[in-house]
Amino acid sequence: MGQHVLPGNPPVALLLKKSAQARRISLRVSRLDGRVTLTCPKGVTEAEALAFARSKAAWLRRALADQQGPVAVGYGAEVPVLGHMRQINPGPGRAVQITDTALLVPGPAEQTGARVQGFLKNHARDRLSAAADRYAGTLGRPYARITLRDTRSRWGSCTADAGLMFSWRLVMAPEPVLDYVAAHEVAHLAEMNHSAAFWAVVHRLYGDHRTARGWLRENGHNLHRYRFTD
Repeated sequence: MGQHVLPGNPPVALLLKKSAQARRISLRVSRLDGRVTLTCPKGVTEAEALAFARSKAAWLRRALADQQGPVAVGYGAEVPVLGHMRQINPGPGRAVQITDTALLVPGPAEQTGARVQGFLKNHARDRLSAAADRYAGTLGRPYARITLRDTRSRWGSCTADAGLMFSWRLVMAPEPVLDYVAAHEVAHLAEMNHSAAFWAVVHRLYGDHRTARGWLRENGHNLHRYRFTD
């Protein structure tokens, strides 16, 4: 078990894991960081699992080659803001300014990524707070606080004491997607589950969520490609 390398051109590092829940051997390529995980049931030997990986080597290398690489955020790069791409250019003054096509970032070039990240976090807090306020008002249930994090496993959460957490990277997604996640978490103030009753609350607050949810499923991993600091 543990780390292994699949020989070939190029060699592929993979993590071999045993799982009591697994019913068959499976290979998974993370869309967030390209990490390869080989999972097998407990009764399968390490040699059998690695033989399975070797039999899928061509598919595995194609999947890795198809992945888009990270984007270093600096002058000339483009980042999405509410679903619209903006090019990062030098700007006047002291604050980051946004236009229809650009983010104008003053200051030393080596601080550009950090300044863009700070701008996006502030923009995310403003947008998510406004959306949560709107949906909580419709629902008639206040939330206690909003926390922003850079989470990879979830876009939002709601605690038992009515605290809402969101990934600040949602501000890079189209605005209807950000609104959907806000409605989803506010709906948990009424239904702390994913029952039919919960989805009925989401529908009452947001409407048909299928397009927004599908966008996150298909495109959400791309929001993690952007690297703001070394």
